[in-house]
Amino acid sequence: MAAGSWDRALLGEVVTLQRGFDLPIQDRLPGTFPIVSSSGVTGTHAEARVKAPGVVTGRYGTIGEVFYITEGFWPLNTTLFVVDFKGNDPQFVSYLMRTIDYRAHSDKSSLPGVNRNYLHAIPVLRPPLPEQCAIARILGSLDEKIELGRRMNATLEEMARSLFRSWFVDFDPVRAKAEGREPAGMDAATAALFPDRFEESELGEIPKGWRVAALPDVVRLNPQRRLSAGRHAPYLEMANVPTNGPRATGWETRAFSSGMRFTNGDVLLARITPCLENGKTAYVDFLGEAQVGWGSTEYIVMRSVEPLPDTFAYFLARSLDFRSFAIRNMTGTSGRQRVPVGCFDSYRLAIPTGAVAQQFGAAARPLMKIIKYNDEQSRTLALIRDALLPKLLSGEIRVREAEHELEAVL
Repeated sequence: MAAGSWDRALLGEVVTLQRGFDLPIQDRLPGTFPIVSSSGVTGTHAEARVKAPGVVTGRYGTIGEVFYITEGFWPLNTTLFVVDFKGNDPQFVSYLMRTIDYRAHSDKSSLPGVNRNYLHAIPVLRPPLPEQCAIARILGSLDEKIELGRRMNATLEEMARSLFRSWFVDFDPVRAKAEGREPAGMDAATAALFPDRFEESELGEIPKGWRVAALPDVVRLNPQRRLSAGRHAPYLEMANVPTNGPRATGWETRAFSSGMRFTNGDVLLARITPCLENGKTAYVDFLGEAQVGWGSTEYIVMRSVEPLPDTFAYFLARSLDFRSFAIRNMTGTSGRQRVPVGCFDSYRLAIPTGAVAQQFGAAARPLMKIIKYNDEQSRTLALIRDALLPKLLSGEIRVREAEHELEAVL
């Protein structure tokens, strides 16, 4: 290839793909090396089978996703990974492979799969190495910003979840005051809201002045929301409900037929297996004012009753005790189990005073707003990246033009 020129090549002339390796669950050992399946990183292991950097894509099951791995990893046998980059930039290769239509080269079965020999025969456009690096740098900078937003949001949510556990599960501020200590990490005005002793209840010791209540007394379950049949409204697929984090990953507009309805501030708990066990839960904050959205009948909609803030229901739904209770009460045949709403009549919890509840809302609400802002920024960056990627990889625009476009929007 002449310096500065792009050439046409087969993918197999750019990289060599190889099938991943078996790693039965019983053979996996605690460690820090990512286990990569056809759907991405799904765990860790004590050993790395492949050195970094690496590029992995699904071989069957989930196909079309491409993952760039920056540390030693173990690709499972459901994947294909690049075993030889043949002198090309690994990160550029990861973007090049994202431009491939994998389904057009799959076997079209009920469980789609791709063969590396077919992929090796796909024609691609290859720029010289310096331009490969420049393209990877531009697209990589966007991905880095997206990843930074994701990590920041994970930290923010963990802060709020830790606060919920500390105040409403472990009763840390009350324990500290009962032992003559100042509660950690709070000002005097907030500390004054908590009692300095416990009292007996059906749940055992709870803070003095708090009360025990059944869940339906403090959290409305499946509250009534009006949405006329045939009316177009935001629809949330179960697939877009997160297993971690509060925000749905996407939604679309559909004509309402039948399903659970919700508004901003509601919490959606997936009640069917394996979604419940996997942690699928969402805090609704993507609707317009007074707008009603809808989704699967396999959602349980939760809404805190004042003075509990709406964030209380979300962090309760994420708590270990609540989820364990829901999972224990699932009914139905194997593979079709779901938790009945009525089981929560017997779920009891300690309810704080209104002042403590409101203070938790005041602490959690700003964190949730920042999470929403970061997430929306990341979505914008992803749209920009996805628009630039095919243009850069086809040569429609060059690096300098892309840099000017980014300067205008970032």
